[in-house]
Amino acid sequence: MSGREGGGKKKPLKQPKKDKKDVDDDEMAFKQKQKDEQKALKEAAQKAAQKGPMGKLI
Repeated sequence: MSGREGGGKKKPLKQPKKDKKDVDDDEMAFKQKQKDEQKALKEAAQKAAQKGPMGKLI
């Protein structure tokens, strides 16, 4: 047995790269809305951590 014939791990076949799909305006608006909501949530969490009795305990 020589080389890779004896067993062992073989490399998987490479998957073809996916083409970039066209992003329409609805998808762009949805992604932007999600980003804005995530940012607002993050800011609210930071603000909540700074104030109040729970913020003092940490």
